[in-house]
Amino acid sequence: MANRTVKDAHSIKGTNPQYLVEKIIRTRIYECKYWKEECFALTAELMVDKAMDLKFVGGVFGGNIKPTPFLCLVLKMLQIQPEKDIVVEFIRNETFKYVRALGALYMRLTGTALDCYKYLEPLYYDYRKIKRQNRSGEFELVHMDEFIDELLHEERVCDIILPRIQKRLILEENNQIEARVSAVEEDLEEMETSDEEEAMEDKDQSADKRKNYKDLDRPDRGASPKYRRSPSPSRERNRKRSRSRDREKREQRHRDDDERRKKRKHRHEHKEKDKSRDSDRHRRHHGNDRHHHKRNLGPSKDEINIEEANELRAKLGLAPLKP
Repeated sequence: MANRTVKDAHSIKGTNPQYLVEKIIRTRIYECKYWKEECFALTAELMVDKAMDLKFVGGVFGGNIKPTPFLCLVLKMLQIQPEKDIVVEFIRNETFKYVRALGALYMRLTGTALDCYKYLEPLYYDYRKIKRQNRSGEFELVHMDEFIDELLHEERVCDIILPRIQKRLILEENNQIEARVSAVEEDLEEMETSDEEEAMEDKDQSADKRKNYKDLDRPDRGASPKYRRSPSPSRERNRKRSRSRDREKREQRHRDDDERRKKRKHRHEHKEKDKSRDSDRHRRHHGNDRHHHKRNLGPSKDEINIEEANELRAKLGLAPLKP
C-alpha cells in the first residue's frame, strides 16, 4: 500500500508515473532504509523539507545497487504527483540548489517538450557547483548548467531513462517557441562590433596619413570583376561613409582654392590700379616741371643771335632780319 501511486494521479507518457523508473531500480528503492524511514507517508508539503536536506545528486551506486536519497525523492514525487505550481517553485528556488535540481529532473520526466524548454533553459545561467555521486560511489563536482544540459540532451540521467522530447528546431519551425540566443553569442556579437569599430578608426587614421600622397580626384581602381567578392553590409556601409567623407574633403579643398584664387585676383587688380595712379601722378608732375623750367630760362640762343644781328644791321643801315 505504501508503494502504490495515488488514486487521482494522471498517467505520464501513457503509463503509471512510477514506471518511468526501471523495475530493478524501483525495487531497490522500496527496499532501502531511506525510503522506509524518510519517505513513508510523505506529502507534497513535507517534500520541501526533505529536499532542503539533500547534500548531493546521483542515481544508484555500489555493487549491490544502492539508491541515493536524491533518487528516492524523485520516485516519491512520481508516486504522489505534486501540482505543477509546486514543481515550478522548486525550479525557481535560488537558495537551495539541490531543490532546484530535484524539480528540474521531475519536470524533465513528466513535463511536455514546451514546458521542459520553457522552465529548464533559464537554468543555463546558473553556474553553481553541485556534488554528484557516480556509480562507483565516488563524488565529483559538476555545475548546474552542465546538469541541465544533460537533462535536455542525454538519454539517461541519474540512472533513469528520460522520455523522448521533440527537438527544439522543430518547435521553432512550427512557431511554438522563440529562437534561443545564448549569452556566448551575445558576447561574440559585442566583440565583433567592437572589432569593426576599431578597424574603422584605424582605417580613418591611415587615410588621413595618406591623403597628402594620394590624388583624391582620381577614381579608385576596383578589383577585377572576375575576382571581386560580394561586399558584406558592414563593409559596404563603411565604404560609403569613406567615399562621402572623401567627397566632402575634395569639395572643401576646391572651395578653398577658389577663395585663394579670388583673393589673388583682387590683390593683382588693386596693384594695377595703384601703378596706373602713380604713373599718371608722375606724368603730370614731370609736365609741370618742364613748363616751369622753360619759363625760368628766358629767351633762347637763336633769339639772342637775331637781336644782335639786327642791331648790327641797323647800324649799317640795312633792313632787320625777321625772327
